[in-house]
Amino acid sequence: MAAANYLRSEDQFLCSICLDVFTDPVCTSCGHNFCKNCINEHWNTSDRYLCPMCKKVFNTRPELHVNTLLSEIVVQVRQSAQQKTSSSSSEQQMSKPGEVPCDFCTGTKLKALKSCLVCLASYCETHLEPHLTMSGLKRHQLIDPVENLEGRMCTKHDKLLELFCKNDQTCVCMLCLVLDHKVHDVVPLKEEYEGKKAELGKTEAEIQQMIQKRRLKIQEIKHSVDLSEEDADREIAEGVQVFTALKESVERGQANLINTIKEKQKTTEKQAEAFIKELEQEISELTKRKTEVEQLSRSEDHLHLLQSVQSLKADKPTKDWTEVSVRPSYEGTVRRAVAQLEETLNKEMKKLLEDELKRVQQYAVDVTLDPDTAHPNLILSDDGKQVNDSDVWKNLPDNPERFSDCVCVLGKQSFSSGRFYFEVQVKGKTDWDLGVARESINRKGVISLSPEDGYWTICLRNGNEYKALDVPRVLLSLMSRPQKVGVFVDYEEGLVSFYDVDAAALIYSFTGCCFTEKLLPYFSPYVNNGGKNSAPLIISPVGVN
Repeated sequence: MAAANYLRSEDQFLCSICLDVFTDPVCTSCGHNFCKNCINEHWNTSDRYLCPMCKKVFNTRPELHVNTLLSEIVVQVRQSAQQKTSSSSSEQQMSKPGEVPCDFCTGTKLKALKSCLVCLASYCETHLEPHLTMSGLKRHQLIDPVENLEGRMCTKHDKLLELFCKNDQTCVCMLCLVLDHKVHDVVPLKEEYEGKKAELGKTEAEIQQMIQKRRLKIQEIKHSVDLSEEDADREIAEGVQVFTALKESVERGQANLINTIKEKQKTTEKQAEAFIKELEQEISELTKRKTEVEQLSRSEDHLHLLQSVQSLKADKPTKDWTEVSVRPSYEGTVRRAVAQLEETLNKEMKKLLEDELKRVQQYAVDVTLDPDTAHPNLILSDDGKQVNDSDVWKNLPDNPERFSDCVCVLGKQSFSSGRFYFEVQVKGKTDWDLGVARESINRKGVISLSPEDGYWTICLRNGNEYKALDVPRVLLSLMSRPQKVGVFVDYEEGLVSFYDVDAAALIYSFTGCCFTEKLLPYFSPYVNNGGKNSAPLIISPVGVN
């Protein structure tokens, strides 16, 4: 009965030195029990003999006595523990690759539940029990199971790494603090742990925010792809519709051309048949007359011959066939058919350009002039929407952004992605420049307007000379003089297009451009020219045409 009671509290039969169930338990004269081997090794490595439990000092090495009763009880405890271990092993998980195994399991290693930073060992559920029940072991620091507990020891002093040096940003032991880090800012690991944990919390929040932003960007890109697909489907549908109409128009033109030529040929054939019939009739009559002439010429009756000759002359056919022709002229027939087709094509082009202008006008932005960039001769309106040349130099600060020699000004707004559109009234002017420019353009001295120098512009000179300032320059032939010019930019597409807004016509497009920095609207009202070119450039509000 007593043994049964003992078995209910196995911690009473644990050696205080090895912390395991007694093996060959022996008793000291002070009444404490230890494993025979444990107490002997303890005294062999010590310079004096004292009891590990009560700290009693012996003058001579005490004689050890085998505790027979305890030995019998320990055997039963071990048997019970083995049965308990055997039954619980099936319930506990065996250690798998990547998991920390128990350091005290023999044979099959079970999965460790905790690691002890004092014992530098990992324990399964069974072998962890002393740390949970014995008062001496309860004070040990348990953590979630980790491998390489030796790595938590100072390699130099073989002491636990329990401090952190902020100067050297490294973990140190107590001896490191005294010997090598005495004047350094050293704090307990827990304190640095809390600080770093707070930093990690902020970092985690920042990373989570970055993840969220990227997820939103993914949704935005996917949405853009969907919109692009819708745009592509719409463009394909419109393109198919336009080309189908053009194809039908071409086929109708071809059919009309063939019908016209065939009808003309049929008319010619009918006319030829009538002429032939009439000629054959005349031939028949002439043949008959020829016979009569031959007969009369052989007559010897003077009176009869003279009387008959007069009647023969009166009945002779009088129609002149010299100028009669049945070959029709087909010259110009094909040209007129093609001209009609061209007219149809121009109408379709007009409609397409009107639709295109409506689409680009949807990307309208509010542009205002930047006075810090304006040449000193220029006059800007208070609302930043109008600019003209005064021919009078104003004393303004020569800041790096200001144009020094060329009478031009930039917009305040800059664009580094997407699409944008604005309109400028050029009515009443004989000269002007319009377009966009890189932010890094040279603004001092004489400048060259070309894509190579960061300008994508068109210009008017002498009232009627329109040019695209491309490389090389392109002389533009326009059907009408634009009164309002629209400027459209697709940054990613590398496209800059200019439109005659009132005529809904494309003036010129720069294509295949490579934009790598911010773009700004560019305006030049050009020189006043004695009042001939005094009208201002006016940035107009965009209304869908």
